[in-house]
Amino acid sequence: MDAPAAISVATSVAAGATAAASSGVLHIENWRLALALVFSLVAGGCSLALKLGLGRDIAIGTVRTFAQLFLMGWVLGWVFQADSPWLVMGLFLVMAGAAAHTARGRVKEKAVRFAWPMYGGMAAVYLLVTVTVTGAIVAAKPWWTPQYFLPIGGMVLGNSMNSVAVALDRLFSDMRARAAEIEMRLCLGADAAEASADIVRSAVRAGMIPAVNSMMAVGLVSLPGMMTGQILGGSDPTLAIRYQIVVMLMIVGATALGSTLLTLIIRRRCFGPGMRPLLR
Repeated sequence: MDAPAAISVATSVAAGATAAASSGVLHIENWRLALALVFSLVAGGCSLALKLGLGRDIAIGTVRTFAQLFLMGWVLGWVFQADSPWLVMGLFLVMAGAAAHTARGRVKEKAVRFAWPMYGGMAAVYLLVTVTVTGAIVAAKPWWTPQYFLPIGGMVLGNSMNSVAVALDRLFSDMRARAAEIEMRLCLGADAAEASADIVRSAVRAGMIPAVNSMMAVGLVSLPGMMTGQILGGSDPTLAIRYQIVVMLMIVGATALGSTLLTLIIRRRCFGPGMRPLLR
């Protein structure tokens, strides 16, 4: 981005902040934002006192939180101003790749190659869910309007990547733990899908449980992020509730689709030629 464009984005951000202030939204000044670092210091102090060894991770996490979120804010300002479907889709795919990479890193299995199916599956499923929400439910015009598409897509990716990681981790661990049982079923005439059907069910269930539990507790134990953000932004609470209901249902649906599709696809990679189990 050239200097005039950067200045224009900065001007837009400043104008947005002014509008927010005039609408009664409290602006967090720089020194007050820095004051929030006290919570990181508390966490670091607990780690030091209890010898948890998390001090370095807390420090790096704090720096990355500031850097990544400010960078994302700058990128979003640029994308919002450009108002291009290609930029919106490109940024979404980058976010999907980052989510898949994060989920991949949480699954330690090395004997089965599943990175590319994971990237492709997550991008396809969560793109479909996001387009459905923005185009049919929120009814944004056009459906790729960045102010709607990217935050909603980010919520889908952020909440679902953990479920995918849990489902795949359960799949691989159960395939190893029950290798003898799977081989026995194969010897009795079952195919790979039949021999591992209950393992797949267990993996998908493990991936879905966090999203289902969140639905059970929403509004009772906590106020969810999107609803809280809209209320803090001055929106009518009843409108914020409607959006949050859509988000909760969207997340559980995306979790189910992502966990099921990826578990089924990657389950096939757990078997070699002649339906020989690769995990033992």
